[in-house]
Parts: sequence; C-alpha cells; structure tokens
Amino acid sequence: MTKKVLILGAHGQIARLAEKEFLAETDFNLKLYLRNSSRIRTEDATREEIIDGDAANVEQLEKALQGVDAVYANLAGNNIKEQASAVVKAMDSVGVKRLVWISTLGIYDEVPGKFGEWNNTTLGNYLTRYRSAADVIEDSDLDYTVVRPAWLTNKDEIDFEVTQKEEPFKGTEVSRKSIAHVVVELIQNNTELKRSIGVNKPGTDGDKPAWY
Repeated sequence: MTKKVLILGAHGQIARLAEKEFLAETDFNLKLYLRNSSRIRTEDATREEIIDGDAANVEQLEKALQGVDAVYANLAGNNIKEQASAVVKAMDSVGVKRLVWISTLGIYDEVPGKFGEWNNTTLGNYLTRYRSAADVIEDSDLDYTVVRPAWLTNKDEIDFEVTQKEEPFKGTEVSRKSIAHVVVELIQNNTELKRSIGVNKPGTDGDKPAWY
C-alpha cells in the first residue's frame, strides 16, 4: 500500500526539494501543510493535496494526519516549541508514529572549536528555542529522527556525512538538496529511529562556513 507523508511547513526551501524527490524517487503520496496555502501549487495533483493550517493548532493537525504514515516537519519561528508540542500531541492522538524533525546544529553545544564558538554567538537565542523544541520531540514516544543540518547552501549537490548526538559535529556547511535527500531516505527506509543526527558536507571544516 502506498505511503502517505504529511509535510509541515511545505513552503520551505528544503521542503520543496524534498517534495520533488519524493515524487521522483518514491510512489508516496503527499499532504502539503502550510499557512496561506495559496503560496504553493502541486507538482502532481494526482499524488498531492495542499492543506491550509497552523502547525501550532492541534485540531487542524489531527485532521491533516488522517490516513498519514509519516510526518516531515520543516518548521521555524519563535513558537517552535509550541509547534513541537502540538505536533507530538496530534500525532499521539491520531496514532501516527514516524516523525522527521528539522532542527539546527549546536543545540547540544556539540559543535567543537572556533566554529562552535562562532555558531553559538551567531545563533544565540535561536539555539535555545530549537533545543527546547527538540527536547519535546525526544521526550515523546514517537519514532522520531531529529536532523541537525550544518549551515545551508543552495549548491546543486547531494554530498553529506552523518554524526550522532553524542559525537562532535563535523564540517560547517551542507546543501539544502542534501538535507532533502536525507529526509526522503529516512522516511523511505525508516532508519535512525529515536536518534538526533548531525548532517554536514565532508571536508568543510573551518572557523565558519566558507561562503559566510
């Protein structure tokens, strides 16, 4: 039976790239969930449905989760912890277990050296907010994967390596296309369950991203 994936924050750059890969490389059907749904159109109307909704609204999420096998959350904002809580509550309520949640590097103070210091200073309170959201996900009983990308580029490449939560973060940057590919693989293969993974492009170590 064909899987159905709910993409939260479907207007985001990584989400749009993941959408294209899901359609090209899998037979999955997609629900594209975002505020102000007029901002996007379907790539394939036979396999996609657009839903106007707020990721902090449990009732709207529960409705969108009907018939869904997995959730990919590409969310942002000052209320990211509130959104995380709503997603967990709605998924528990409906009985959907699989969640891939995009976070950011540095939430566990896992980025070493001068780059770690620069990252902490540059991101500041953003790290605190994203850590609090990741804590909500990790404290849940969902089959989650938290994804912590390095600083993002728009390079047209899939080139990445993975570190685990307890390991020092590697590299400084990674392409959005690589993160989209990781998301698709995680849901397709159901891997890295109950883990938080860092994702970077190999060989990009430095005091800060080369492009910054």
